[in-house]
Amino acid sequence: MMDPQGKSSSTSTLLLMGMMILVFYFFMIRPQAKKAKTQKKYIADLQKGDKVVTIAGIHGVINKVNDDNTVNLETSPGSYMKIEKSAISMEWSAALNKPATEEKK
Repeated sequence: MMDPQGKSSSTSTLLLMGMMILVFYFFMIRPQAKKAKTQKKYIADLQKGDKVVTIAGIHGVINKVNDDNTVNLETSPGSYMKIEKSAISMEWSAALNKPATEEKK
């Protein structure tokens, strides 16, 4: 025979597990998916003259966007590298122009 307390215990355990899954989704999965979507849009919108940083930490300016999903990156005057678009981590100029802290008024 099932004890009423046992049934209540299993119900509360299932409810707790469901709440943990929701918390995990809203604090871990959803922000990561949003960041990936933003990064994908940024990669698609790359153009000549953008200052970027690669995932290896190489800073440079995009000299040419190629049709084969690569870009020519000028790392120093006269020095060029051909890299995959997916290897670009972030925009260098936006990171430099971003204020360090915002004041509350």
